[in-house]
Amino acid sequence: MILVDPGPLVALFDPADAQHARCVGRLEAADEPLATTVPVLTRAFSLLGPSSLGSDRLRDFILQGGLSVWFFDAPAMVRTFDLMEAYADQGMDLADASLMVAAERLGSRKVFTLGGRDFNIYRVKIGPWYHPLEAW
Repeated sequence: MILVDPGPLVALFDPADAQHARCVGRLEAADEPLATTVPVLTRAFSLLGPSSLGSDRLRDFILQGGLSVWFFDAPAMVRTFDLMEAYADQGMDLADASLMVAAERLGSRKVFTLGGRDFNIYRVKIGPWYHPLEAW
């Protein structure tokens, strides 16, 4: 499972984005299913604009099964807020924290992101150990 950050979602579905070709190439190379979280989608749709062609393409991609959406339960929300507090000095936001919790719950360490610095700092608990996330 590869978790997807907002940046690649915007770049994939907005052909005018400077990272569009790079992200399309990465998507074509993906050999695992893609997933994201509701906070990530909220940011991506906000950046694309509600009535843009990019938003339409992203909605179609989700509805056609190209990207699954992981939803919070109450314990996941608590863990998300705990991570935001723990990494407050790194400026962790809700979208990043939600991806970390999804990584823990889904057993994934790969994040499709344009800026991997943050994800190389964060540590997720998978099994009895903590692991860095890998920017993909």
